[in-house]
Amino acid sequence: MIRAVAVISLVLLLILVLYVPAVHPPERFLEQLRSEHQVAVDFWGAEPAYRMLDRAIKMQSHAAEASPLPALRDMPKPQGVNRAVAAEMGSVNQRLFNNTYFRSVDALLMLASYRLSSLLEWLPWLIPLALAAGIDGLLLRVVRSKEFLLHDPEMFAVWCSLLIITGCATVVAFVLPIRVHPAMLAGSPIAMMVLLGRALTHFHRRA
Repeated sequence: MIRAVAVISLVLLLILVLYVPAVHPPERFLEQLRSEHQVAVDFWGAEPAYRMLDRAIKMQSHAAEASPLPALRDMPKPQGVNRAVAAEMGSVNQRLFNNTYFRSVDALLMLASYRLSSLLEWLPWLIPLALAAGIDGLLLRVVRSKEFLLHDPEMFAVWCSLLIITGCATVVAFVLPIRVHPAMLAGSPIAMMVLLGRALTHFHRRA
């Protein structure tokens, strides 16, 4: 059951992430980014908000450096006939990647990077909560063992499935050009931590 839910969720996630840039122009994502940055300034203050923006820009630059596609400045300088072939290949690359869809993808990744950067600001509060949820789940599991209660593999599968669905839904929410308040960004990790704790409570070892 867990594998089926994971495969279906990941396939739907991939479809949605590839579909969103096709129906929204890059300006829509950048407009949403500017709007959320202004909300972040009001919510966090100017210094944390600009720190989040700077972190998101660095994420984008690192992603561009890690891309397997060579930049034009990094390509070797061809000569003679090879120059004509290289020029034609460059033209093909321009037509393939320099279009509205791929510009929307870049803008989408920038918006997702900013939201991820905003989520990192919650880490000092989320890490203790994650530890508390994990410890609580393990302690409940120990208590159930001491009471000679059987661990329920069906409930373990249910909680793990909900955890996977919540994680995929979070990724989808990160790329949608809809307003996401900074306080809402912490909601999904909190829900995932609670689900993880419930899953640990019913974790069972196969004999």
